[in-house]
Amino acid sequence: MSTAAAAGTWRLGDLEVNRVGYGAMRLTGNGIMGNSGGTPIDRDVAVRLLLSAFEQGVNHIDTAAFYFSPLRSANELISRALSSWHDDVVVVTKVGPGRDPSGEWFTMARPDQLRGQVEENLRQLGRDHLDVVNLRRNGPGMASIAEHFGALAELRTAGLVRHLGLSNVRPEHVAEAQAIAPVVCVQNSYSVDWRRADESGMVDLCREQGIAFVPYFAVAGLRREAAAAPEQDARVHTVARAHGATPAQVRLAWTLHRGPHLLAIPGTTNPAHLAENVAAGALRLTEEQLALLDKPGGADA
Repeated sequence: MSTAAAAGTWRLGDLEVNRVGYGAMRLTGNGIMGNSGGTPIDRDVAVRLLLSAFEQGVNHIDTAAFYFSPLRSANELISRALSSWHDDVVVVTKVGPGRDPSGEWFTMARPDQLRGQVEENLRQLGRDHLDVVNLRRNGPGMASIAEHFGALAELRTAGLVRHLGLSNVRPEHVAEAQAIAPVVCVQNSYSVDWRRADESGMVDLCREQGIAFVPYFAVAGLRREAAAAPEQDARVHTVARAHGATPAQVRLAWTLHRGPHLLAIPGTTNPAHLAENVAAGALRLTEEQLALLDKPGGADA
């Protein structure tokens, strides 16, 4: 059986992780960014799924305190699974946007509110410090992240946070943050069909600076906020047939082939899909197949 180690490892600061990880958003239902848009799986089933991921070598989990539905909290499910697991797992969470207990969103926390968000993640995860906290920039109106990132840097100095990252940002935000404290990862939307991170230079920038680039919506195509639709891209199908793989596996493999600093965080509530996602780390695409997937015309750059 393939394990998450098949794709190799990368370091988030001093924390080494396998390049195939797991995104926890779907544990609470199938809604967008934690909104309740589907039925969450049973709590015990969710914990068993997480333990299965750990057994398959997944040691990098992406989550957030705002991943919750009326019945489930992703952080608390992760905490329960980790309580019975024997090896280290790096948990990456994010702050910035938030939701009140009723589920209503507020656009962006003030810098002085970020400590409360960090402490809520600590409480839910049952930890005395967070491995990695990403500042998620919420919307194009947020021109500067310096004040918010500076507030997180103070929490890092205080020992509540080990490492810092960014989400939904542009290259100028990385430079702004790096002038304040080290950035170990950047999470942006990126896939075969959605390559703005190439056009902006973000993927190359992260490689040059030793920063992990962690795509979200990597398997969803242009329907980025939804679960992956039946694959319509004939080129992905062609490559998938050649390997006896699924289109989702090809998409994940393409992501991992973009550079050793790219990490995958696919999410699922299906044990079979979990195994497929992990196995995608062992899928080796040929130069001809990569060229086929990179042909202009089908992908939104």
